[in-house]
Amino acid sequence: MTTVGKYRKGLAAVAVLLGGTLTLSGCGLFGGDDDSGGKSEMSGNDDSKGGKNASEARIKISAKDGSDSASINTGGDVKVSKGELVRVTMKAVQSGSTVEGEISGGGKSWKPKEQLERATKYEITATAKDGEGRKAVENSTFTTVSPDDSFIGTYAGEDGATVGVGMPVSITFDKQITQKKAVQSAIEVSSTSGQEVVGHWFGSDRLDFRPEEYWKPNSKVTLDMDLDGVQGAKGLTGVQDTTATFTIGRSQVSTVDAKSHRMKVVRDGKTIKDIPISAGSSKNPTYNGEMVISEKHKETRMDGQTVGFGRDGEEGYDIADVPHAMRLSTSGTFIHGNYWGAPFGSGNTSHGCVGLKDSRGANNSSTDGAWFYENSMIGDVVVMKNSPDRTVQPDNGLNGWNMDWSEWKAGSAV
Repeated sequence: MTTVGKYRKGLAAVAVLLGGTLTLSGCGLFGGDDDSGGKSEMSGNDDSKGGKNASEARIKISAKDGSDSASINTGGDVKVSKGELVRVTMKAVQSGSTVEGEISGGGKSWKPKEQLERATKYEITATAKDGEGRKAVENSTFTTVSPDDSFIGTYAGEDGATVGVGMPVSITFDKQITQKKAVQSAIEVSSTSGQEVVGHWFGSDRLDFRPEEYWKPNSKVTLDMDLDGVQGAKGLTGVQDTTATFTIGRSQVSTVDAKSHRMKVVRDGKTIKDIPISAGSSKNPTYNGEMVISEKHKETRMDGQTVGFGRDGEEGYDIADVPHAMRLSTSGTFIHGNYWGAPFGSGNTSHGCVGLKDSRGANNSSTDGAWFYENSMIGDVVVMKNSPDRTVQPDNGLNGWNMDWSEWKAGSAV
């Protein structure tokens, strides 16, 4: 869990991120802003016959007139040589809404302030003048790439956030990627720590990046996704050109021992808390391994039916107000508060989660559940050991740390 961001905010996130056949009446008109038709060169001027009155200004609009798969990032960009832009107007044809932009570079360029929408038809008119004041006009009508013919990647984190040392750069694509090398080559992840960062593909729609060891505390990680125009598969083009950053906070790794029924919280190398816990029962044990906190909820509902347990009978449960819950795996492993009772410090009775003593309502700050929740952040690591269960799969949550470094590197496409 972008901007995402080589989420956007979320990376929703980033987080984090909508066709048609075109007919065009008129292009690059000479003699002003009227719609008199006729053929033209790449840029026009006030004298359609050229000669000494022809403007030397040459306007270039990034998206070619009549194109139907223009970039949402650069399709509306305008540049001029041997002159200066004096006015650019752009609108979405169907809605009629104006696309705001600004002239920059001393009148040499113009671009929209916001990313264009996919599968949208736009009209743009650019006017420039040369050093003698002679006018040139260029027009383009184009449609941006459609969702069916494009792909995006969503970064699991939040642009600008401070996270724990275990937070990977995890990108999920909305389409199946077959040209993995091309896509991965267009994504760069770097850290001010200087650590080597390598990508690993989980299937065809997820690409995670991490260093060999946890991120260095207080470092800054940058994700640069330059996917605009990159072919991800046959007939599938990337549309993103975005950057996201996150800061690594202090180091906190908490180790849960299923045999001793205790959890030691170690921050920057020092144990700051020893908490009694209750882990998964022998019938429903907790995964072993290194698990990264990917979500935090002060209260949440936990329904056994969503993870394969019924609501009735010995194995059933449906608790509407579980306090201080933090997700450790996609399959439903949490570390959370427990107010309904468990043998904290002496037994394991849960359905696979790690339980901490808590109170109903999540408003008692003196409980172990509340303390751990307030002292944890997205990206912190919780290590489970001495459980009779297997080690969690690296792609079950943000848990790639459970893969050997050589195997991790072997999963890179570059």
